[in-house]
Amino acid sequence: MTKESYLYNSNRHKGGIVTKGSYLSWLARETLTSWWHDSADPDELREGLDNGASGVTTNPLLVNRALSAAPAKWTAELKAIPLNLPAEENAEQLLRAVVRRTAKTLQPYYERSAGRAGYVCAQVNPGKAGDAAAMLAMATRFQGWAPNVAVKLPVTAAGLDALEESAARGINVTATVSFTVAQAIAVAERYRRGLARARQAVVKPGRCFAVLMIGRLDDYLRDVAQDRRADVTEADIRQAGLAVAKRAYAIFQERGYEATLLPAAMRGAPHVQDLAGADMTLSIHPSIQAPLLKADPPRQLRIGIPVPEEVVRRLLTIPEFARAYEPDAMKPEEFITFGLSQRVLSQFLESGWKCLEAYHQP
Repeated sequence: MTKESYLYNSNRHKGGIVTKGSYLSWLARETLTSWWHDSADPDELREGLDNGASGVTTNPLLVNRALSAAPAKWTAELKAIPLNLPAEENAEQLLRAVVRRTAKTLQPYYERSAGRAGYVCAQVNPGKAGDAAAMLAMATRFQGWAPNVAVKLPVTAAGLDALEESAARGINVTATVSFTVAQAIAVAERYRRGLARARQAVVKPGRCFAVLMIGRLDDYLRDVAQDRRADVTEADIRQAGLAVAKRAYAIFQERGYEATLLPAAMRGAPHVQDLAGADMTLSIHPSIQAPLLKADPPRQLRIGIPVPEEVVRRLLTIPEFARAYEPDAMKPEEFITFGLSQRVLSQFLESGWKCLEAYHQP
């Protein structure tokens, strides 16, 4: 079933309130908003799909957690991987096993929606964030795993080069390690260029999903604000990522960008609720799905409600928030040096990819 058949009808649901089904099902089926399941665990995924999920986000950290927590769930996939592979190849084969199984689960969604839904993300080696050629080679291999794979590339200068070239070749991409309005715009512009090249070469265009890791931005700014003794409250900090996502969304709507915004790394149900109704895709972890299902909050379209101006003014006293919020605050060559980019790349590498490299089958 295509997303178009789920579009919100304001005459039928006056005031944006409906009561049938779960909140997450309402979000997926009665609004412009789609959502993806943020976990590589196959049992968790089944519940997510039952509540309207139409895709899966993974990263090296999530893949390692899924394999390490319950290796018995992956017996068949692990047995197919040769022993004693070189470290990087071992990591890639483990990622391939998890992604291909998930892609097969989502294939019916992909086929019924004619490619509008049913994607699973596969992230390139975070240690290659500055090497466009290496990332492009990985993207090409990953796309061969299944037609509904969306290759995750970091939003660095090199990652943007790889993204444009991937788009020109018809490869589905998800731009990650992204926290700022400037990064989201850069992704949309480079994808637009790649699309034009694909069409000129008569190549079927792939999809592009532009991640904004809004909860990670909140976490980072909380540390920065404490260190600077900034005059902001915890309530302000919790709205920082939302302010960035809503500003990016307004710009995407104004400019008609073809890329789809994908807010991720959420830190609570309010992140989901305050973006409800947007023509975007949300990445929702099971730990956030559960309270939303239990609380069953009001069905309200909140994307049009701005973060209060006074909150944004206080946050703008923190230079790192200004860099995240202002559209022209950073150039692509500065993305990799942004403190939060380095923090997240390091975590994905050290707690994800390197663990996969060293992973030994039980």
